[in-house]
Amino acid sequence: MIDRRQFVTLLGAGGLGMLLNACGGGGGGGGSDAVGTGGTGSTNSVPTSGTSGRVVIVGGGMAGATAAKFLRLWGGSGMDVTLVERDRQYQSNILSNLVLTGQRTMASLAYTHAQLASAYGVKVVYGDVAEIDPAGKRVLLADRSNLPYDRLILAPGIAFDTLPGLEGAGDSIVHAWQAGPQTVTLQQQLAGMNAGEVFVMTIPKTPYRCPPGPYERACVVADWLKTRKAGAKVIVLDANASIAAEPATFETAFNFTHAGVIEYHTGVTINHIDPSTRTLDTSAGLIRGDVLNPIPPQRAGAIVSNTAGLVNVNGRWAGVDVRSYESTAVAGIHVIGDANGSTQPKAGHIANAEAKVCADAILRIFAGGSPDPSPVTNSACYSPITANTASWLTVVFAYDTLTGTMKAVPGASGEASSINRENYDDMFVWFNNLMGDSFA
Repeated sequence: MIDRRQFVTLLGAGGLGMLLNACGGGGGGGGSDAVGTGGTGSTNSVPTSGTSGRVVIVGGGMAGATAAKFLRLWGGSGMDVTLVERDRQYQSNILSNLVLTGQRTMASLAYTHAQLASAYGVKVVYGDVAEIDPAGKRVLLADRSNLPYDRLILAPGIAFDTLPGLEGAGDSIVHAWQAGPQTVTLQQQLAGMNAGEVFVMTIPKTPYRCPPGPYERACVVADWLKTRKAGAKVIVLDANASIAAEPATFETAFNFTHAGVIEYHTGVTINHIDPSTRTLDTSAGLIRGDVLNPIPPQRAGAIVSNTAGLVNVNGRWAGVDVRSYESTAVAGIHVIGDANGSTQPKAGHIANAEAKVCADAILRIFAGGSPDPSPVTNSACYSPITANTASWLTVVFAYDTLTGTMKAVPGASGEASSINRENYDDMFVWFNNLMGDSFA
């Protein structure tokens, strides 16, 4: 197990080292960005000259932006990289729970693709994708233009199921599990609560985006309510049999730090939600709240779900070969980030890591080689627990040849031993380094 000092050292001033490196050694690139280079597990370097090919990337979030940047950074001028994205700004889901408590603004979590274009030569196209043509190797846009490719990377994130009863609820009940307008709506609903009222949130069965995130949200909301809405409480209805991430941290937070404010229930399924009475019909009975925050089950983003054959894991996710993130069903298409069905968590840091493995693999393929046979990735995150304390969690994954999956490396995983201010301060260093690695 690693301790906090080792963890922060890995985060590093001026570079995230192993925690942000995903490409089993894909550091052969000669760029000046030290954060993305110098990995482990590789026996030969990525060629930085003489490699050429056309790559189209759909989705400009953590995964897509990172892939675009490192394809150009490592591949050089011969790489023709086009990033297609609907929105001109990316809103970070990481730290968005702090918007609910007024500690961050949405503007402070906004990132553009300008640096990818100006510093790395990525072609950025804003628009909607209408269709993927795998046979013709084309991406068809809504404006009827098309983008030919040699390799396609899909990084659309997730889509959300509609919970029973919420089909016509509009913005009266929001999940806010995608940073944006719903985050602001939920913030306003919290601000409108009165003393003694109840905030009810639900957690879907794994896998879902950001495993510690719902528990973190319960904590920061409870902490905020304590000082502003006397007697208010948070009810957490978890579909999982136990806390899905950082169990020691959140058991302490629920039972001691926020004792008497958070009421936590496991193994609860949602049958129906009545928006008019703000009542949930659940396996634990009828539960009413003044503000409801049900987080629904999730699946691969629409462009993956709508492309024939890609969704082949539990009817929700795209199966991939984790040495390259190429689809196990459709050749030439790679799926990175939250939309794939790997054994790794769905979160921004691992999306950054997967993107580097994918970029490294594509460059090797274009150079006439094969993907790194031993990729290593890392998933790290911080979880705020109060207005000025936090915890952290990290897991290192390595490719397992017997199962063809990424497995946690024994002894290379860790959870913070305590909830404290140092972790809270370190959280922002980690966040700024991570976002810079993807977008700057």
